[in-house]
Amino acid sequence: MTTKSTESGRKKGGQTAMHTPSVVSPQEWKAAHEQLLVKEKAQTRARDALAAERRRMPWMAVERAYAFEGPAGKASLLDLFDGRRQLIVYRAFFEPGVFGWPDHACRGCSMVADQVAHVAHLNARDTTLVFVSRAPQPDITRLKARMGWEIPWFSLTDRFDADFGVDEWHGTNVFYRDGDRVFRTYFTNNRGDEQMGGTWNYLDITPLGRQEVWEDSPEGYPQTPTYKWWNWHDNYGADAAPDKKWVEVSDAGEAAFRNQDPGTKP
Repeated sequence: MTTKSTESGRKKGGQTAMHTPSVVSPQEWKAAHEQLLVKEKAQTRARDALAAERRRMPWMAVERAYAFEGPAGKASLLDLFDGRRQLIVYRAFFEPGVFGWPDHACRGCSMVADQVAHVAHLNARDTTLVFVSRAPQPDITRLKARMGWEIPWFSLTDRFDADFGVDEWHGTNVFYRDGDRVFRTYFTNNRGDEQMGGTWNYLDITPLGRQEVWEDSPEGYPQTPTYKWWNWHDNYGADAAPDKKWVEVSDAGEAAFRNQDPGTKP
């Protein structure tokens, strides 16, 4: 049985009352949800296709040498990779002149930092995430301790921000390392940065992607079975094989999912 939309609250101080959706029966709600799910599944597939196209974007060679300051001293762009093949660099505004200085970084950039998932999961996919700012290292160390952030955070010392479109606004650059050669592979800013923070969204903007077998990636790209590489963030080990028991559990869960009614899957 359908009832009319409810009116939440009354007019106060000239504000228009909030008109909420109709209240329906469980059967009607399920039908409405399944109708919306069709569009959501289409969006998911479109997002996957876009990520596949992103993995085929041309690369730009980084010819200039850039210098940063880190907790251990001077560092090059190559050093920021920390030995991994992929690097994601977010430019956060924390410096004199930024609202909140010296106690806080930019409010928007701080919200981004608050949402970053544990970086161990990115590291397990041969990917390093770092933040960079104009603030000196002592200020960055103090800010990270105050806010509880563990993201590697370096100080800008040259024109890296100007060269990569993040001197006047926040943005996320992605790089790939082939030996000692570095390439810029992707860039996003504005609302694109709103999607960042989660492991999956970060991996989706990298040239190698999530590196799982279901992805549409160029020939020869590294890929492993879905779910099997997942781990507790304090339990990843170098070159560690997937845990046998976890493989059994994930296989059973995946099999159960595949046997569901197609209309109920996300």
